[in-house]
Amino acid sequence: MPKIFNVAAIGYVRSPRDVVIDDHWDSLDGTIELDAEQFSEDALVGLDSFSHIEVIFVFDRVPEERVETGARHPRGREDWPKAGIFAQRGKNRPNRLGATVCALQSIDGLTLRLKGLDAIEGTPVLDIKPVMSGFERRGDLIEPQWAKEIMSTYW
Repeated sequence: MPKIFNVAAIGYVRSPRDVVIDDHWDSLDGTIELDAEQFSEDALVGLDSFSHIEVIFVFDRVPEERVETGARHPRGREDWPKAGIFAQRGKNRPNRLGATVCALQSIDGLTLRLKGLDAIEGTPVLDIKPVMSGFERRGDLIEPQWAKEIMSTYW
């Protein structure tokens, strides 16, 4: 029996995009509004000294019956090889968790203005972390060609 963890949203995404479209996320600015009942501005002290943050969020609009646990063709493209759900970053994941790195443009109270936030309006945010060079990849990055093709229009 898997262990179950309780998590709660710390805030919500505000975005002009309210439907899932897989590409061109850098054409939009988005914000995260932290929950004022849980947090004061002290929670963000020092975050403005970082250029980028990592945002952990929930793909809350993926219905249970769409969750993938095996392999599939990324984006349904038969010309790309099947890849297991853990070998891709699709939204139909077992725990429906998303993670993205965004440029932090500004902080105003409990609102973070971001570039490259690939989450839609109303998405629950579970955590925010500063991006630190010491946590970036170590060694060369190796990826299949289909992954490079997906990302060619993503941002």
